[in-house]
Amino acid sequence: MLINHRFLLATLMAFALCGHSASHAQQKLQPAQSEIVFVSKQMGVPVEGRFKSFDAQISFDPAKPANGKISFSVDMASATLGAKETDAELQKPDWFSTAKFAKAGFQSTTIKQMAAGKYEVSGKLSIKGLSQDIAVPVSLTQTGGLTTAVGSFALKRLGFKIGDNEWSDTSMVADEVQVKFKFVLTGVAKL
Repeated sequence: MLINHRFLLATLMAFALCGHSASHAQQKLQPAQSEIVFVSKQMGVPVEGRFKSFDAQISFDPAKPANGKISFSVDMASATLGAKETDAELQKPDWFSTAKFAKAGFQSTTIKQMAAGKYEVSGKLSIKGLSQDIAVPVSLTQTGGLTTAVGSFALKRLGFKIGDNEWSDTSMVADEVQVKFKFVLTGVAKL
């Protein structure tokens, strides 16, 4: 009898959740059309890298942005600067320490509409087991059934122990890193 009550309760909760978030259930990241790029300066020269593997979970209604939730995770071993030797260096403990910290992530805490199609997404960015609060301006555009979210923010790599020990000299590799992203999504309601 107890098992039947649990099953009934679980079934009712599932229906309630489906009914409550049906408009968001179809929101999906299109990875092949999306990108996360990072730009650092090495001895004053900009160097661009990218993450090849990442995922996002989106629950966002443009009519009610404050109720939205956005999170993403990045496979840190997918980082590339375009050269095998450098990419291998990024995996090491002084940089991304991918054996110990396979994923980095972001979890939103608030979403505010700033203007038509413009939002500020605040939340926690976690890299190498360290978290910091960030606020990211995001612009949304729509074409057909696709919504494109673009934004950028700066982070201080040393605050996340990226480029530790001998690499902490900011005259070699600057502390500030620009992160730029483009997420292409399906299933977002009309702006």
